[in-house]
Amino acid sequence: MRGEVAVAALDLTLYEVVNAVARQYRQPEQAQRIARAVLRTCGDELARMDHALGEEVVKVVSEYGLTAYDAAYVAAARRNGWQLVSLDVHDLVSKGLAVTPDAALYP
Repeated sequence: MRGEVAVAALDLTLYEVVNAVARQYRQPEQAQRIARAVLRTCGDELARMDHALGEEVVKVVSEYGLTAYDAAYVAAARRNGWQLVSLDVHDLVSKGLAVTPDAALYP
């Protein structure tokens, strides 16, 4: 890596990790490790849903036809001036709302 990269996340990320890893893959210990890593890595940059962000989520859903979950990530990134990084090529990257991890690390 060429330099330090700031990392941030939406609080929703923790729910998604637990849902996918603990529930779907039945690996609760791994989910706990990942959630702790997210919290440790992001520190104070864990964005929380509030009224204004909720209103922006509705706008993004309407504009792009995304799920509320995907729209929440887009809205949080816009609000905080973050680059959204995602593997969701179909819904986010192809619409210019996010970049892939490779594109983020090796622009």
